Amino acid sequence: MIARALATTLAAGSRLVAGAAIEWRCDPRSDRRRIYFGNHSSHLDFILIWSALPAGLRRSVRPVAGRDYWERGAVRRYLAGRVFHAVLIERSTQAVAAARASIQRMSDEIGDRHSLIVFPEGTRGLNGEVGRFKSGLYHLSRLRPDVELIPVHLENLNRILPKGEILPVPMLSRVVFGPPVSPNLDEGKHEFLARARQALVQLRGMP
Repeated sequence: MIARALATTLAAGSRLVAGAAIEWRCDPRSDRRRIYFGNHSSHLDFILIWSALPAGLRRSVRPVAGRDYWERGAVRRYLAGRVFHAVLIERSTQAVAAARASIQRMSDEIGDRHSLIVFPEGTRGLNGEVGRFKSGLYHLSRLRPDVELIPVHLENLNRILPKGEILPVPMLSRVVFGPPVSPNLDEGKHEFLARARQALVQLRGMP
C-alpha cells in the first residue's frame, strides 16, 4: 500500500514539475503488451513516460534502466524495485554475450502481461537531438513479434533536468505517444532501426 501510494504521488508530482502536456496518437487504454521506446535526455525520461500512462496500465509497465544508477543507495533501490518494478540491466560491459543476455532478460520480463519502457539510443542525447539507435530494439522486437512497438517523444526534459544536475527546474514539457511501428520480419536490422528512429523523430515534426 505504501509503494502504491508513493507511485501515485510520484506520478502526479513528476507531471506537475515537468508541466507535461500529454498527446496520444495511439489507443491509450489498449491492453496489448507494448514496448514504449523513447528519446533519452534525462534521468526523468522513464519517470515521465511512466507517469503519463493511465493509472490502470501503469502497474503493468516496467522501465528498463541501468543497474549501476538505480542500485546506488537505499532510496533508489526501493524506488526501482517496489515503485517502478524496473528491469535493471548491466551497462558496464560491451561484451556481446552480456548484451544478448540483457535482451533475453527483457523479453522474459515481458512475459504474458507486462510492457516495457526502453531508450534505444542507450545513452542520453545532446541538445534534444535523437541519436542513432543501438541494435537492442531490433533484437528485442524479433524475440517478441507479438508485442506492439510505440514511439514516445519527450520534449524539454534535457532542460528540466540537465545532465549532472540533481534538482529539476520546473518547465513545460510534452510527451507524445505515436502510432505503432508495424513489424516487418523481412526487414534488415539497419532498415528497421532507421525506420523506428524516424517514427520517433516525426513526432516532433522534424524532417
